[in-house]
Amino acid sequence: MEDFRRTFVRVCKEAGVEPQESVLARLLQERRGGGGGGGVCLDLSGQSLSADTCLALGRVFQNDSVFTEVSLSDCMLSEEGAKGLLSGFFTNTTIKVLDLKGNNLRSAGAEALGKLLARNKTIQRLVLEWNALGMWDEAFSLFCEGLAANASLTQLDLRNNQITHQGASELASVLKRNGALEVLDLRWNNMGLLGGRSLLDSLQQNQTLVQLEMAGNNVPSDTLKALEQATGHNSDKRSLRTEGRSRTKVLSKEINTLKQEKGRQYLSLMETIDRQRDELGRSNRSTSVHVGKLQEALDERKSTVIAITAKLQMVEAALALSEQKQQDLGEMLTRVRAEKEEQRGRQAKERKKDQEDGVLREGKLLRDMQNMTDSNTQLRNKVEEQERRCKSQQQQIFELKQELTNSTAELKLRLVQAEDRLEMEKRRSKQALEDMDALRQKEVEHMNRHLEESERALQDRIFKLENQRIQLEEELSRSKAGSVTQRAEAEEELSRVRAQVRLEEREQVASLEEKLRAVRQSRQEVQNQCTQQKQTVAELQAKQGQQRLEADGLRRRVEELQQELSGKDQERVAEVSRVRVELQEQTGHLQAERATNGSLKEKISALEREMKALSSSHREALLDKESESSSLLERLRLRDAEIQRMREDEAQRASYLHSAVLAYVQGSPLGHYSSPKK
Repeated sequence: MEDFRRTFVRVCKEAGVEPQESVLARLLQERRGGGGGGGVCLDLSGQSLSADTCLALGRVFQNDSVFTEVSLSDCMLSEEGAKGLLSGFFTNTTIKVLDLKGNNLRSAGAEALGKLLARNKTIQRLVLEWNALGMWDEAFSLFCEGLAANASLTQLDLRNNQITHQGASELASVLKRNGALEVLDLRWNNMGLLGGRSLLDSLQQNQTLVQLEMAGNNVPSDTLKALEQATGHNSDKRSLRTEGRSRTKVLSKEINTLKQEKGRQYLSLMETIDRQRDELGRSNRSTSVHVGKLQEALDERKSTVIAITAKLQMVEAALALSEQKQQDLGEMLTRVRAEKEEQRGRQAKERKKDQEDGVLREGKLLRDMQNMTDSNTQLRNKVEEQERRCKSQQQQIFELKQELTNSTAELKLRLVQAEDRLEMEKRRSKQALEDMDALRQKEVEHMNRHLEESERALQDRIFKLENQRIQLEEELSRSKAGSVTQRAEAEEELSRVRAQVRLEEREQVASLEEKLRAVRQSRQEVQNQCTQQKQTVAELQAKQGQQRLEADGLRRRVEELQQELSGKDQERVAEVSRVRVELQEQTGHLQAERATNGSLKEKISALEREMKALSSSHREALLDKESESSSLLERLRLRDAEIQRMREDEAQRASYLHSAVLAYVQGSPLGHYSSPKK
């Protein structure tokens, strides 16, 4: 998973595209979550993938060997993004399940899916629910051509794809040629009666489709029943085929057991033949020994007979005395001879019987030997064939060993290169982080200095405005004293100036009202500027990734606001000077009337209150600026903390990667070769 994420980041950098944060977060979550078991699933459902991200993912999936299942449902794929993403699955050899539900794939997506099905050989399940593949007949026909050429897909989901009866006829032609598809889901389309009939005709030739879902297509019930019966026949045939395969497996096992039993019988027969040979040899040896013993007995008898005849010759003189003895000896001799003849007859019979048994055994053994020689020739032929196979396998093993040694050397070289690249990337990333930290520190210091200078300038201006206000109050007190001294002269001219003063008073009231409206308008403009500044602050909070550009814009905005404040101060000074001149003119005109003087005093006090209100509003604006500057400083501090945390995470990941590489090198056969070098 980590290799996939690094490859994705590298491909994005090579293409000059910023990696999508949501995809990186999902890949990081998948990496932390792990994934044992047989297959590994990549779930990117619900992610709004851009076209550049799709192209990068397609390039990564071309050589990926980690994931066996990919879920891209509800990713809002564009036409270009769908093409780039699906092109990456052309050469992939590990993904077996692909989910593209709810991406609104249209003509370009259908063409890309057709190319994918024509070239990919490993995808077994494809989910295309909630798309629009059937709206364009030409594109859907290209999709059907790719499906017809595919030999690995077993499950296809085409629910809610706006497939008409023409698309159903295309699918029917596909089912006539495709021999791998087993499950097809076509619910909630618009095929109608014609589409159902075309699919029913195609099932007369298709023998592999065992499940076909057709609900929600305006197909009559009898056609649906016929489709169910056709798929049921296919499922029965499939069960029969599986049963036949199982039976053939059982029969093959039984044949193997019979062969083994035959071999054991052959070995036992050879052992019995060897035993019979040994027994025959032992019997021959025993008979020869017995014959030798009989011959010795005969020799002894002969010697005794010779001794007796000698005694007879020696004792002829005493023949009369020894007649009885001679008769006894004659009887003994006859008995010995009879026993000898009987023994000879028995020995002859036994020898004849043994010869007949030996002849029968030899014939049987000759027949068995003939059969064994035939089986031996067959076994020799098999042994020679096995020896030839062993030699070829030994040659293949030798070639594989050579390839293994070459691959181990190449892997060692790649490992060294990867370690060098890892060290270079570590140094590069460390230098980049140090440069970024230095730049951010400089920017923060510059902002702090700029804010302090602006704050001092605003405080100086406020102090100047306070001094001007004090001067105006002093001038007002002097004007009051002059008006008291000139009161007598003003009473003499009261009757003459009253009418003129009334007219002038009306004009002055109108001019003062206009000035008040102008002051209120300026205050509204200041409030609008404050709201605009708050909006810029909100935009700054929303755009954390562009903090440097936003800081520059904020700096320019502060300068503009300072210029506007300086312009407002200048306008206020000019306005105060104009009011001062008008007040001087009014004091010359209102010397004749006390009431008019009082009204002028009230108007002047109202102007002072407005000036105080304006100064208070400016103070509030300055306080808002100070709070904004403090919030910016806090954001900069948080950003620095986040950068520090990212740096620590990067260092921790680098250490984990280094330890994992070391563990892999030590645990692999390369570690045994490379450990002495360390």
